[in-house]
Amino acid sequence: MSNRRNFIKATVLAAALSSIGMAAHAADTIKVGILHSLSGTMAISETALKETALMTIDEINKSGGVMGKKLEPVVVDPASNWPLFAEKARQLLSKDKVDVVFGCWTSVSRKSVLPVFKELNGLLFYPVQYEGEELEKNVFYTGAAPNQQAIPAVEYLMSKDGGEAKRFVLLGTDYVYPRTTNKILRAFLKSKGVAEADIMEEYTPFGHSDYQTIIAKIKKFASEGKKTAVVSTINGDSNVPFYKELGNAGLKATDVPVVAFSVGEEELRGVDTKPLVGHLAAWNYFMSLKNPQNEKFVKMYKDWAAKNKLPNAKTVVTNDPMEATYVGIHMWKQAVEKAKSTEVDKVIAAMGGQSFAAPSGYTLKMDETNHHLWKPVFIGEIKADGQFNVVWKSKGPIRAQPWSPFIAGNENKKDAPEGK
Repeated sequence: MSNRRNFIKATVLAAALSSIGMAAHAADTIKVGILHSLSGTMAISETALKETALMTIDEINKSGGVMGKKLEPVVVDPASNWPLFAEKARQLLSKDKVDVVFGCWTSVSRKSVLPVFKELNGLLFYPVQYEGEELEKNVFYTGAAPNQQAIPAVEYLMSKDGGEAKRFVLLGTDYVYPRTTNKILRAFLKSKGVAEADIMEEYTPFGHSDYQTIIAKIKKFASEGKKTAVVSTINGDSNVPFYKELGNAGLKATDVPVVAFSVGEEELRGVDTKPLVGHLAAWNYFMSLKNPQNEKFVKMYKDWAAKNKLPNAKTVVTNDPMEATYVGIHMWKQAVEKAKSTEVDKVIAAMGGQSFAAPSGYTLKMDETNHHLWKPVFIGEIKADGQFNVVWKSKGPIRAQPWSPFIAGNENKKDAPEGK
């Protein structure tokens, strides 16, 4: 009997020690959620962001982790399905118990997850340029607001160096980011004296592939006398047929320049770039920038691609949202270490004023109040090798305007999220 009692005690003790060991192991890591489409129409853009996040986590772990703990990535695939983004966000926060999430590309995916992050008090770092008109306590925006990309790009097109465009085609994918950005650009163009008749606006659904009719309309619009430029907010894999048709129609950059806000080095990997030489993109980072931080960043990603046998590892590129992902993860790490905690409210309080020497060559700062990065702006011309030649840049990092002055009623909006 005594032996049996001892055996039961030993078993219970072993189980208790095992559960303590498991809890201790769990406490030794900090879970980080990665919420990007790895399939569907947005995979062309988002897969590289997942890889950048994993690479950055690996870099941080190799240098001692965060507060002495290793970061443990939890990767999910919301598959370019907007309601699924909300489900996967809930899974990451409720079931996987992650302390922070890095993810989303399209604004519709970000809008889909916002209620979940607010309800569960989660923390999201969003790494892509967007339309503004949003300021959430639970989100840090490491991509550009319209005054850090869209407005400078159109100002450049109207300048002497940019060709002095007088007519504008606003062409985008049919969802919130292109429509709101174009609402801002319309108001901006009108403030500069551009007539309603000199603005054409067109939208296509996600995954659209037949651009013949739209390119024909652009050609006709451009033939009506005044210098015309196209402002493209086409997202995802639709860029491939759009640029292909542009080449087929013989619309050269010297005739009708296109400036894109969602086309970078990664999207151009799948396109014959020769007919696109001279067309433009506006971003806050290009792979071709020459500085020590960028050399390190590009080499790190190329080494990561080779080590992890990524598809086309020998031709991988870096781009703007990848840089924003990299900067965001490092700034979050710094904020956690300042707060001495991964607790969301404490990290949010510690994020304002964080700075980081970024691959763009500038030290970027998280604004003290508005949850956006101060960012430099670059406009680049597409080269035959799919890289960009910088033709214009801002004098330095620009403070974001989450609420555009070109939208009525914004003058009374607070420059800090509710609850702060």
